[in-house]
Amino acid sequence: MAETTTAADVQAFSTPETSAGYLAVLTALTTGIMHLYLTPGAFEAAGTVGGVLFILNGTGFVGGTVLYLSNYWRRELFVVTALYAFASILAMFMIHGWTIDSLLYRNGSIAQWAILTKSAESILIGCSLYLYSDS
Repeated sequence: MAETTTAADVQAFSTPETSAGYLAVLTALTTGIMHLYLTPGAFEAAGTVGGVLFILNGTGFVGGTVLYLSNYWRRELFVVTALYAFASILAMFMIHGWTIDSLLYRNGSIAQWAILTKSAESILIGCSLYLYSDS
């Protein structure tokens, strides 16, 4: 007898199939949560526009992670993810300047949060492109 499935049997979310998928989730959540955590400082340093952009960026990474783990994810969204992470990196350089010092230093001290988030976004770009080519 054939097994039938109902809508209740279909899972809305699933875990990644590869280690690259897990790494993508880790890096996206890292940068998303860090942007949300750093939002008060963004409001203080860059005003309302900067703070709102930080909230939107953090929400985008966290929301993208939820979408990736859902049944609504499609292969083409890996490219969108890579472009989104790349745009986030470019935005930081556009705001703070086009030198390596703008990544490493803020007001004369090491910018560990910028290094952490931009490193996570760089890894996310690699994971996304790998997952796109592998799927």
